[in-house]
Amino acid sequence: MSVPNPNASLDLRDLAPEQALRRLELVITRRLDGLLQGDHLGLLPGPGTEAAEGREYLPGDDVRTMDWNLTARTTVPHVRDRIADRELETWALVDATASMDFGTGRLEKRDLAVFAVAAVAFLTERTGNRIGAQIVHGDGLRHVPARSGRPHLLALLRTLLAAPRSRPGGEEGPTLGAAAELMLRTASRRRGLVVVVSDFLEPVESWQRRLRLLAHRHQLLAVEVVDPRELTLPDVGLLAVVDPETGRRREISTANPRLRRRYAEAAAEQRAEIGAALRRAGAAHLRLRTDGDWMRDVVEHVLSRRRAATAAPAPAGGRGHGLPGA
Repeated sequence: MSVPNPNASLDLRDLAPEQALRRLELVITRRLDGLLQGDHLGLLPGPGTEAAEGREYLPGDDVRTMDWNLTARTTVPHVRDRIADRELETWALVDATASMDFGTGRLEKRDLAVFAVAAVAFLTERTGNRIGAQIVHGDGLRHVPARSGRPHLLALLRTLLAAPRSRPGGEEGPTLGAAAELMLRTASRRRGLVVVVSDFLEPVESWQRRLRLLAHRHQLLAVEVVDPRELTLPDVGLLAVVDPETGRRREISTANPRLRRRYAEAAAEQRAEIGAALRRAGAAHLRLRTDGDWMRDVVEHVLSRRRAATAAPAPAGGRGHGLPGA
């Protein structure tokens, strides 16, 4: 399977907000919808359209649920239960802090976060389904209530595009852990889908426990956004680096091979720690790179999760619901 790389032609910063949203929707629905789309199943058995297990007929059962093929094979009247179709509530916890305002190409980590939320939103959109968001940025937390409908979905994405940028060295804003704590109180208690999009550069202990609590209530997808310069340091001579969170500035010599090796080792160790923490939290982990084909990565993740779900025994009452295959 090959999905064209959209990054070279999809730059939302060059477009007006409405044009950007229309273009983003067109790209996602053309290349992902149909390939991944599928109805999600409810958590509880009951009236619905999805066939479940067959069983012997009992007095009082609705005769309209008779399974005539099974009845003919067993010569005993059988009915087939149905899995209830439930409305899905999706919440996106989006990191828009200073560390996300970084990218070594035309694509910033902040842009990639919008793409990830848009992919989930358009794929899970369905009559009655709702989506809300918690946006963490330098000026505070922005809460977008969960609602249904295309106008609300587009308004949510517009809010993400317009999220204020942090000022380097400014006052310390809210953390990812604090936003997850708030989501524990605001998200519905009924099981749904929570998508956390971040670079997860904050200390692991500040967010791991809260994400684990979210995973106990909901299906949890963690989308880790990475730029290649956070993984390796190129040899470009004297380089001035600035910490986006604190504004601290320092000049380093990238010609030093020992420095570049230590940098790569430290970065690999940090990413391994983040991945292990997300696994301990019970989250499905999807890593997207600003220099990669984010659409292909989303497709491969969902298909791999779908294959794993098909191979594993389904829990009682259905597979649950969420992003197809997630």
